[in-house]
Amino acid sequence: MAARFFKQNSSSVFLIGTACLLLMLSFGYRSGFGLFVKPITDANEWGREVISLSLALQNLVWGVVAVFAGALADRFGNVKVVVVGAALYGLGMFLMADVSSALMLHTSAGLLVGAGVAGTSFGIILPAMARAVGEERRQWALGLGTAAGSMGQFAVVPVAQSLISEFGWASALHILSASCLLLALLAMPLAPYSGRQESHLSAIDQTISQALSEALRHGSYMYLLLGFFVCGFHVAFITVHMPAFLSDAGFAPEVGAWSISIIGLCNVVGAYMAGVWSGTFPKKNILVFIYLGRAVAIAAFLTTPFTLPSVLIFSAVMGFLWLATIPPTSGLVAVMFGTRYMALLYGVVFFSHQLGSFSGVWLGGWLYDNTGSYDAIWWAGIVLGVAAAVLHWPIREGPVTRLAATKV
Repeated sequence: MAARFFKQNSSSVFLIGTACLLLMLSFGYRSGFGLFVKPITDANEWGREVISLSLALQNLVWGVVAVFAGALADRFGNVKVVVVGAALYGLGMFLMADVSSALMLHTSAGLLVGAGVAGTSFGIILPAMARAVGEERRQWALGLGTAAGSMGQFAVVPVAQSLISEFGWASALHILSASCLLLALLAMPLAPYSGRQESHLSAIDQTISQALSEALRHGSYMYLLLGFFVCGFHVAFITVHMPAFLSDAGFAPEVGAWSISIIGLCNVVGAYMAGVWSGTFPKKNILVFIYLGRAVAIAAFLTTPFTLPSVLIFSAVMGFLWLATIPPTSGLVAVMFGTRYMALLYGVVFFSHQLGSFSGVWLGGWLYDNTGSYDAIWWAGIVLGVAAAVLHWPIREGPVTRLAATKV
């Protein structure tokens, strides 16, 4: 499919390539913040709840801003949103390198970076990619873009760890912040597929508020929204706390970086295949399988001895399931409501994801400081995984009445 598309649509190859590279960098940066938990905590003599709250705020701000960023992208175009997001992302990491108070950490790592990620990640880039390739290859593009983000997790996290080891954590953040300028440059080819230039017939006479109202009254959309909370809970908790969790278990700091990196590498395959399969099989069934698979993987990890092989196996299994939720989730949004307001409507679903992220990150730090263990949060993840599978089962995969009528 990919080779045939590139042969027939050479003008879109550059856009797809730059969009994937943009997602690699944006997702790669934020996937590495777990590496800074112990260094920043030790340098300031804080408990882990402080930085956990900052990174939890980052996820919450990401979710809140993503809704508005999606609406702005649909109205004014994706490029302007990405450029502003890249500037906030870089400024947040730059200020994060010189934190001396909890408030400064919350402002830099939490507010600024959270807003920056919202303007440069999946909710803004994937809709442009979906428009660029057309409906027949939409799921492939969504899978490819998600896989690119995972490749960033695989490629950037080890680089960040190397920078920390070579130059120290503060200088590493300065270097990463400077590289954020690339995000703005990579956004430029997205302009022809900005939301404001979309003229899909299904969107005629529908305003942003009408699109949002229609979605929030749709039962399947609400199930999707509630279920995506669990994805955020799992992903954010593991991304932030896995390095410290493994260090507490006696592993070298590099093992934590390897774990996050392996998750990213395996999800390159998992996310891409989820995109491909979402074009063939019911998307809700794929999501049910993913959430149940996560619950089983976490349970197996907790009930077996912690060894290097068990850590690597768990990381690989979780990696195949990691962001594999995004292609079928974003694909369901597009199927239900079309692509005209996809950035906004996916942004609302993603806000639920980030509420889960906030809960997983903050509760992880709070429970650790108060109990000395992450056990409770791990077991909560198992229960939530089963609950998410149940929530996705009744979803109806089809267009709303307004869209269905235009296809008759």
